[in-house]
Amino acid sequence: MKLTFYVLLWSHPGMNDTLSAYEDAVLALVGEHGGTVLQRARSDGEENRPVEIQLYEWPSEAAMDAYMSDPRRTALAAERDRSVARTEIIRVQLL
Repeated sequence: MKLTFYVLLWSHPGMNDTLSAYEDAVLALVGEHGGTVLQRARSDGEENRPVEIQLYEWPSEAAMDAYMSDPRRTALAAERDRSVARTEIIRVQLL
């Protein structure tokens, strides 16, 4: 059974472009772990809206865990901490 998630990302003040650059780098790894980024959108981040909204599909929990622990991704943790203020992951079912 495939797993589908929305990921909502908020940036630190003034870091919208840095957040997007970080996401460009780590999202390039998703396919190597069997996942698919179905959609990626960006907002203005105003009024406490997330700056990025992403929709992912994973073949399994193990595939998602492998992506999350990929050493190339974890090596960018300082960049993530510098740019991403908050992340919310919501498991969903597409209708």
